[in-house]
Amino acid sequence: MTGPIHFDDRYDEPDQLRDQLRRLLRHRAAIALGIAVGLLGGAALALRAPVYTSTSEVLVRSTADPFGAAGVAADSQLSMGTEQQIAAGATVAVRAARALGQPAGRAGTLEEALRITSPPKSQVLRFTFTAGTPERAARGANAFAEAYLADRGNRNEAAVQRATRGLKDQIAAMTRQARRDSEGETADSATRGALDTLHKRVIDIGSRDTTGGDIVRRGEAPTRPAGPGRALLLALALAGGLALGIVLAWLRCSFDSRVRSADDVRSALRAPVLGILPPAGAEDDLLTVGRHDGDRSQAYRALAYRLRGTGLPAGAGRVLVVAPRHGAATGEVAVNLAAALAECGDEVLLVDAGSGPSSLADRLPLVPAGGARTARDGIRPKGSRLVDAGTAGRFTLCAADGTGAHGRAGVSAAVHRVLPAAGSRTAVVVTRPLLEHADALAVAQRVDGVLLVTGAGATRRDDLRRAHELIGCAGGTLLGAVLDTGRGRGRLRAALRRPWRRPGAAPATPPAAVHLPAQDDALTASRG
Repeated sequence: MTGPIHFDDRYDEPDQLRDQLRRLLRHRAAIALGIAVGLLGGAALALRAPVYTSTSEVLVRSTADPFGAAGVAADSQLSMGTEQQIAAGATVAVRAARALGQPAGRAGTLEEALRITSPPKSQVLRFTFTAGTPERAARGANAFAEAYLADRGNRNEAAVQRATRGLKDQIAAMTRQARRDSEGETADSATRGALDTLHKRVIDIGSRDTTGGDIVRRGEAPTRPAGPGRALLLALALAGGLALGIVLAWLRCSFDSRVRSADDVRSALRAPVLGILPPAGAEDDLLTVGRHDGDRSQAYRALAYRLRGTGLPAGAGRVLVVAPRHGAATGEVAVNLAAALAECGDEVLLVDAGSGPSSLADRLPLVPAGGARTARDGIRPKGSRLVDAGTAGRFTLCAADGTGAHGRAGVSAAVHRVLPAAGSRTAVVVTRPLLEHADALAVAQRVDGVLLVTGAGATRRDDLRRAHELIGCAGGTLLGAVLDTGRGRGRLRAALRRPWRRPGAAPATPPAAVHLPAQDDALTASRG
């Protein structure tokens, strides 16, 4: 046998970025979940109670210590950082609470709604107050600004009183000293000069402005809520949800071990993909080639031509159709592959090597016993029946159960008895899953090649690696794989289109089951 041909599937792209985007888009549910979470969060923020902010600005005068700072620049006399901490203190908050008509115990709550900032290289304090209504926001900002100025004025007044108290004490002491001292006119003149200087300083200190500053901007009631609007919130939530969805999809791609494309199958199985089966249509029949036209039937025909091009012997090619685990449509692939090969002109024998009674015969349109025979039917193996594939022709179905032994030897011996009777027919053998039963390994040694059926989103990469290793160790030849994209959507549409039956109504008889009683009796008699 020559090597199998390479099948270049629709997912093969040299651009890695596009491949990553395709992988992410396979997890559309995760992306939709992230977008939904983001939109819900944005809607919760947009529907919450709006808040309003108002700002009041105060120009702080450089009179923090105006009585002992002679020759010092005004900007050096004032520390805006210190003033900002004082404005955010508890004393100012208690004074503001009283101005708002609230108890002193609410001062801490008011402080949480206040934000004090100072622009760089300036002597301006900004009081920004947040409240549930525009009026409360404006009142809060103005109350804190006025409370700060009142507190700073009180501190300046206290500084004036301390300074004048000290000077008055000096004047009183010098006056007492002058009364006790009577040394002459010179001493009296010096004492009077010092007293005049002290009196002048007292007058100068008392004439200073002790107000803390001026309100250069009063807080006004805002017309719009603070923060972004609802439209902007929803837009930001949509962008954040999309980013979250992409992250979730990337995580699912990283941890997902199932095959999603033919490229995944090739990399895990180290074998070519001979066909990709598109999603099934509304029909639910097992046999579609020769009976229904559609993309899936054309995919089976293309698979048959590719399989013939792998170099199978012209006379007695034997192919084993098997899946790694239960759930793949091995029966469907085997039946339609047999029909497609029969349509190509081959005499085909389909061997059902599963354990127990044949389940394929119950689902296929068998030719009635004693029906018209053709020259191509030839001599069939014992217990076999003809399957009517419509325009594709006919092929032979034979059950090869390992009755009496469910293990490797029973099935292998049964297939060994059936295959020589195939003669010049092309044999397609279908058996139980490879990784769940030993039947497939026993049959793989007696056929020309193995065709592995994988399901997109259902087969795991580890299962494909194990299947490749087991087939090689058993001495079999792996021809390639078939990627089945599933039949769930087609069956769902068929169920939705199926009319509802009235209670008590008899179920409709499927067209393919009209001749089944006679066929089953004839098949049982032939087996006996």
